[in-house]
Parts: sequence; structure tokens; C-alpha cells
Amino acid sequence: MTNRDSIKTPLTALAACISAVVLMTGCSSLKTPATADVAVSRAAVDNAASAGAADLAPDEMRSAREKMRMANQALKDRDYKTARDLADQAQADAKLAQSKANSAKATSAADEINENIRVMREELDRANQQAPKQ
Repeated sequence: MTNRDSIKTPLTALAACISAVVLMTGCSSLKTPATADVAVSRAAVDNAASAGAADLAPDEMRSAREKMRMANQALKDRDYKTARDLADQAQADAKLAQSKANSAKATSAADEINENIRVMREELDRANQQAPKQ
């Protein structure tokens, strides 16, 4: 065996090890994004629930929760593509529910402000009618 052959063998072994690591990393990364997607979607559903979406956008929240349940089941079944897809759908439903809840709250607040303005105008008109004229 020459010097040249002894150099090739460690380099070949190193290349094989690097290839194996890259392949293992690639395969394991299929699980990690699905797990991360499910976690992010779970947080979105929790945020929507905290915003009152369960009461103000019940259909969207029900859909988001059902898709989260199915995503968790797909994750347990190691069907990572389905888990990722369902998690994305659940996140979209949760964001829609949260937006609807925020919109309903804003509309309610605006209605309350308009009612307060109407009452104040009536009181001002009444006060102006009762004031002595000069």
C-alpha cells in the first residue's frame, strides 16, 4: 500500500460518514418541522381562545380544534406530511377566529361609544333648552 492509498481510505471513510450524517439529518428533519408546525398551530388556537373566539367565532374555533386534534393524531401515527398540513389549516382557522373575535369586539365598542355620544347629545340638547335665554 502506497502513501496515496492510505490517504484515500481515511478520506473515503470520512466522506461515507458525512454522507450518512447528512442522510440521517434529512430524515429526522421530516419529524421536526411537523412537530414545530403543530406546536405553533396549538399556540395560535390557544391565542384565539384567549381572545374570546370560542364565543364570538364558534364555528371557526370548532374547526381549528378539530384540525388540531387530527394533526396530533397524525403526528402520533408518524404521518408528518398530514400533520403539517392539518396544523397549517388549524392555524389558519384559529387566526380567522381570532380576527372575527377582535372585529366583533371592536364593533361592540364602537356601538357603545356611539350610544354614549347619542345620550350626551340628548343631555346637551335638554340642558340648552332649559338654560335661560339672554
